[in-house]
Amino acid sequence: MSAATLALLFAMLVTGAIPLVLLWIMGRIRLPMVAAKAISIKDIALSRDPWPEHEKRVSNAFDNQFEIPVLFYLVAFMSLYLGVTLLEAGLGFLFAVSRIAHAAIFAINNNVFRRFWAFSTGYVLIVLLFIELFARLFFIALSGT
Repeated sequence: MSAATLALLFAMLVTGAIPLVLLWIMGRIRLPMVAAKAISIKDIALSRDPWPEHEKRVSNAFDNQFEIPVLFYLVAFMSLYLGVTLLEAGLGFLFAVSRIAHAAIFAINNNVFRRFWAFSTGYVLIVLLFIELFARLFFIALSGT
């Protein structure tokens, strides 16, 4: 297995671990509040409104991990199928870093300006991955192999 393949697989694993960490943090916030009856199960059954702001930030960061990262998994699996290039591995690794930054900013202080830049960086990296894979497929189709 090439170093590029290992790097992309690592980036995929890190990206997949982010929601697991956020879910653990949500549990550390939610369970004690429910156990202490500070939050009623009835009140949270259909709404996030009763939760404090910190829980909402972590919950929103968790939800966001099922949006743009899905596109990353799509291009990552395509890259794995075609054979990972160093460019794809590098872009994938940077994408994982941008997702860590985005989730941390969202969960810690929700600085919207910084969160926007972290999200935008990930978005640009995904676009570059798509362009690179479209180009590879185009040249594969042209060469007939």
